[in-house]
Parts: sequence; C-alpha cells; structure tokens
Amino acid sequence: MSDVGSSSITVPEGFTLHTENTSHILISSKEEAFLNPVQEFNRDLSVACIRVWSEELNREKEAKWKQAQERRAKREAGGEAETGQQKKAKTESTELSNDPGDGLPGDVPTTGSTSEGNKREILYRPHKFVLLEALSATGLRSIRYAKEIPLVRFVIANDLSASATAAMKRNVELNGLGPSSDPADSTPLPDRGKVRINEGDACALMYNHRTEKTRVDVIDLDPYGTAAPFIDGAVQCVNDGGLLCVTCTDLSVLATTNYHEKCFSNYGGIPVKAEYCHEAALRLVLNTLSTSAGRYGRYIEPLLCLSIDFYVRLFVRVHSAPIEVKKIASKTAIYYICQGCQSFYQQPLGRIVEKVHERTGNANLQFKTQAGPPVPQKCTECGSALHVAGPMWSGPLHNNSFISQVLEHLESNQDKYGTAVRMKGMLTVANEELHVPFYFTPSRIAGFFHSVCPPLDDVASALLNAGHTVSRSHASPGSLKTGATRQDVHDIFRSWVKKHPVRMDKVSETSLARQLLAKEAREEANFTRHPRSVTQASKVKLVRYQQNPAPNWGPGMKADSGTKRKREEENE
Repeated sequence: MSDVGSSSITVPEGFTLHTENTSHILISSKEEAFLNPVQEFNRDLSVACIRVWSEELNREKEAKWKQAQERRAKREAGGEAETGQQKKAKTESTELSNDPGDGLPGDVPTTGSTSEGNKREILYRPHKFVLLEALSATGLRSIRYAKEIPLVRFVIANDLSASATAAMKRNVELNGLGPSSDPADSTPLPDRGKVRINEGDACALMYNHRTEKTRVDVIDLDPYGTAAPFIDGAVQCVNDGGLLCVTCTDLSVLATTNYHEKCFSNYGGIPVKAEYCHEAALRLVLNTLSTSAGRYGRYIEPLLCLSIDFYVRLFVRVHSAPIEVKKIASKTAIYYICQGCQSFYQQPLGRIVEKVHERTGNANLQFKTQAGPPVPQKCTECGSALHVAGPMWSGPLHNNSFISQVLEHLESNQDKYGTAVRMKGMLTVANEELHVPFYFTPSRIAGFFHSVCPPLDDVASALLNAGHTVSRSHASPGSLKTGATRQDVHDIFRSWVKKHPVRMDKVSETSLARQLLAKEAREEANFTRHPRSVTQASKVKLVRYQQNPAPNWGPGMKADSGTKRKREEENE
C-alpha cells in the first residue's frame, strides 16, 4: 500500500484536493458525490472504534485457537499409551488435521526441526476482517479504513450512484488502494485491491451477503438522513461478534414530536418532546436495531452510542444466542412523559425472574409480563397531562470496558486523529455516564420553579449527599444523570427555593411553578460540597461539547446522484 503525499498530487482542472489524515480525495465542482468536512470527527471516531474492536476480536479468536490447540495436544498425548496400530492411525489423523486446508482459521503451518525429525509447527495468524460501507459517496471513509486499520483484509465500498462510484474509483486509485495493474502478475487470483468498489443497491448487496459463508465482519451505515431502510439487511449480513456502525442524521424526526408518525414508521416508536430528546433518539434507534436483530435469533451489545451535533452515531456488536433474544423485552420500555415538568415514568415491557434450584444450584430464568401502568392519568408531580413515548431501548448505551480501550488507544495515537482533543473529551464523559435514562439540566428545572439556578456542583452534591449516584451526560452541556427519581430532584429544588425565595406575586395562579411549589420537600437537601461532585471529566480541561467548527456548518446539501436524470432519459 503506497502513501501518496499531497505535494506530489496533480490536481486536474475542475477539481479540488481534500486531505484528511493520510488520505486524499479529489472533489469535483459538479458535486458528483456528497462529502461533509465537518464529519471528520465521525470518521476519526469510527477509525478508532473499529480498530479497537478488531484488536479485541483478534484476541478472542487467538484465545479460542489456543484452547483448540491445547485440546489437540491432549488428544495426541493420550494416544501415546495406545497400541502400535492405534497410534499409527492417530498420527495419520493428526497430520491430516494440521493440513492448512483443513485447519482452524488462525492456523499457519511452518516447518520446525525437532529431535524426532521434521515436524510442522502451527502458529497463529492474526484475524483479518472484511468491512462493508454500504453508502460510500466519495469513498473517503473506506479509504481511511483501508489505510489506518491494520487488521483490515479489504473494504467493500458501495454506492447506487454512477457518478459516486466514478469518484470513488478515482480516489481509490489516487491513494494506491485499487486493483493491481502489473501486467506481469499472472497469479490465478489477482490482487483486487484493498478497497473494492461496487455500484448497486445497498440493501440488495447486504442481502446477498447474509449466508454464513459470505457474511462480513463490519458494516458501516452512514446515509444522508435515516438508516432505517438498511438496518434489516445489515443485521443479517454481519458475522457473529461483528460490528454495526450506524449514523442517523434525521434528528428533526427522532428528537421532536413534530413528525412522530414518520418516526414511528421509520423506527417503530414515538419520540420524546423534552430536554432529553437526544438521548431518547439514541434509544429509539437502538430499539430498531434490537428488534430487527431479534427476528433472526440475534441480539445487540451497545459498545458506544453518542448524540453528536446534528446526528447520532452508534457502535453495536451483533451476536446470536436464543436465551439473550428472550431478554430483549425486559430491555425495552414505554415512557410516560409529562408535558409540564418533563418528568418521566418507565413502563418495561417484560421482566425476568431468576429461580435457583435448591439441589443443583443452577439458576433458571423465567420471562414474565410486566404489570402497569406505573402512573395515573396525570403527572404526580405537577398534575399535567402525559404523552406516551417509545417503545425504546432501556438498557445501557455504552460498554465501559470498550470505551476505556478506545481512550487508551487514543492516548498513544493522538497525532493520528485531527479531532483527538474532542474525541478524548466526549469519550471521557461517556465512560463516566450512568446506565440509566434520562438526563436533566439544573437550569431547565430552575426555570420550572421560576427560581435562581443553583450551581451544577451544588445539585450534584445534594444528590450525592442523599445517597444517589450522579454523572454527566455527553448529550448536553451542563446536564446531569442520576439514579434518583424526578421527585427526588424536585425536592432538592424545593429546598433550594427555601434559601433563595421565589417572588410568588410574579407567578401566575395556573403556572407550573405554583403547582411544583405547592408540595413540601420530603426531607431537607444538603448542599455541602461532596468530593465526588467533581468527576474526572470535570477536572481535566476537555473539549466535551463541540463548538461551531465553521460558518454555516451542519448537514450539507445532498449531492445530485444523476439517477433521476437517467430515468428520464430511459423513458424518452
């Protein structure tokens, strides 16, 4: 693989050179394919996460390979006590099993000299994986994957647009990742290149890879808008233990109730209209992934799910296990959201009862339906009406062990990522985040009470002093997540109002503040500074939340694919 320096590249007329890390692409002035430079953070994060996942997968494969080798060695050692004829048959069988064609995927036979003569020694070969980017556009993401992730075998870069695939081919050749053009290469299997371009429908391509032998290890879905149409194919064509990387940019559908009917048709759930709507968007997409995988006896393991700028980005492992599929209902919930104070009430769809057998000590799981509803028709805090949201994922959003590995990788490779500072900040916050729904901001709660807003550390300290857990949330600046109920949070603000009184003559008789203040706090809050109110993310000066990277930034205009023009020409 050759690395081309930007200074040695000749830029044709009508094109501009775009460089990101060690990858270079030519962008046409005709807007053949879509590229958003602001998404560099998304691409940097994806490279780091896929690289860490691939190293973890390789360790798992190596551990299984070593166990198989140990079992093989024990069988061979047990054969030494057998008769001559049995021993001969055993030896022949072992030699056949060591053949490179029949061996385990990680086996590499090499010859080593021993006292008994020539005997082949089997060494482990690192597992190389195949990555499919279903919607590649310019191919920049696929090129970066091929160049920056060592364990990539090859990348399949697909796009439906002919102009996009032409741009991809140009950019792949520019980076030296295309098929071998050596005329002297007469091998029966010529080098097809590390980035292999395919022009076609993304769903059809993924359905063609859903058989066990043709599955791929990583699928990246980064569409313009929603990823919903591609999820069913993706969960079928990814290998067991494989990685799904999903981006959805349609937050106007996912993070507000303006288009709740569209959200339901795309994601099978109703969105939330509250300050924590961006976390709810993540949970709606996770529920779509979970239920789609469950239809095929598979389940998901969220590794890292982030709400970033104008989109959500999810990294999820897919496994096959019938017992885990049965647990999906207990990780799914409907939420009743108060239209006034934004309190939420969780209604799980299922529950699990664990029974231990007295004699054997084995634990048996029983799957039960869940009683409900958890709340009357009106909010118990302020008496406002409730609206229903979900169903959505109620389990963890992140895997802390995985995030810690990504942070370790980032620490030793900061020079390889242009957005390393922001990556470190957001990953640090996500790693500390509690595995509970949803977050709140003290400023919003103070607004409900018409009171002065208490400092963030004071609210966190009061919750900690009351015995609750507290963390920040990556999704919103100045936010907190806690294991306490919303009633507990409101009691803290009622205690705060006693020390910082509200002018009731300025509060309407029918206002939300009067309803909340009509209740007394069940116990007085202790605002004494708690040592754990300052987290690791707070101590270090990190770029936890993105500042505007450029004027007029955000989702770019969709590129003209040319498919409409092609259809019109065919009709003529």
